[in-house]
Amino acid sequence: MSRRVVVTGIGLLCGVGKTAPEVWNNLLAGKSGMAPISSFDATGFPVTFAAEVKNFNPLDFMDKKEARKMGRFIHFALAATHEAITHSGLKIGPANAERVGVHIGSGIGGFDVIEREHTAMLQGGPRKISPFFIPGTIVNLAAGQVSIRYGALGPNEATATACTTSAHSVGNAFRTIQRNDADVMIAGGAEAAITPMGVGGFAAMRALSTRNRDPEHACRPFDKDRDGFVVGEGAGILVLEELQHALTRGAEILAEIVGYGMSADAYHITSMAPEGEGCLRAMKNALRSAELDPTEVDYVNAHATSTPLGDALETAAIKSLFGKHATSGKLLVSSTKSMTGHLLGGAGGLEAGITIMALQRQMVPPTTNLDDPDPVCDLNYIANQPQAAEVDVALSNSFGFGGTNGALIFRRWLG
Repeated sequence: MSRRVVVTGIGLLCGVGKTAPEVWNNLLAGKSGMAPISSFDATGFPVTFAAEVKNFNPLDFMDKKEARKMGRFIHFALAATHEAITHSGLKIGPANAERVGVHIGSGIGGFDVIEREHTAMLQGGPRKISPFFIPGTIVNLAAGQVSIRYGALGPNEATATACTTSAHSVGNAFRTIQRNDADVMIAGGAEAAITPMGVGGFAAMRALSTRNRDPEHACRPFDKDRDGFVVGEGAGILVLEELQHALTRGAEILAEIVGYGMSADAYHITSMAPEGEGCLRAMKNALRSAELDPTEVDYVNAHATSTPLGDALETAAIKSLFGKHATSGKLLVSSTKSMTGHLLGGAGGLEAGITIMALQRQMVPPTTNLDDPDPVCDLNYIANQPQAAEVDVALSNSFGFGGTNGALIFRRWLG
């Protein structure tokens, strides 16, 4: 029998808040994190807004010398990890360090450092490149820095699967504990792609909303007038523990992770497979892993990014899997990206944390800006206002470029 795995700590950081409680309260209030870009001059860009983490100071979590060696995504990972570990009450020392691991990924890594060091080289030649250029940018250094900071000597891994990154990180950490390779895993993802090349690149793909005059209402999942996603940044980190380990140390258990599913579309570099086949299989695999019937799921935190095709195909996949449970309105579905923007590789960790908080608080956060639903998007999306509900089992979806899909299932902890 597989070992049971629970969540004992959550750390969240995004455009609507710099701690998990702040993020949660602002989501229930329908607060948007989207505003004109302040981190660089976006004049002349097709898109001039994003969901930035405002007033973030890495020196709250490290000294200036350390901060200069790291990209912004690593700063975010360390900040969210600090909150998650503090929340969990976990102490790492000689007695348990070898049984504590880290699995934190990023879809893109240190774009900010790459752009800065490229400019330095062009202006001053190769000798102007910082010796910390490489370790400040590569994806695995978020996990590496967390491991170093806390002395975690167990598995140290990083995933880079585009927008599914941190869902895969959490799921793979879950399986690491299940197979007894660790007792505790610090897992999730971080992203900081609000840079000239990041925003410019996604804009060139025509993937982004262009509502420059109305950023707060730009992200409109499932709405007939949706026109693309909004780039967000931040991190979502969970502390996962083997159940008996958590009980023995008297930890507060926030939820149990019971299912994890993956799949590939094998179809297109950016577009989802027809009828949402790939995300359908990921959800099916998660349900099989959890040994649950579709009717036992109460809430889906949808991947829904506000793209015309993506939201429709995810809806089709949900309807195919859940049938009348979904079309009757009994299954609750919402997209919190309507407020946070899309954290890319950090999205799955952020949304897993939000999903767990929905289970704890028996409250479902809304899909904001859903004023005129697309006729093909006809589920109960909790439009514009949060809803109190009995939520015992919840699923969180993440899908990424390259046709990579992940689904996580959490169960309410009743002791």
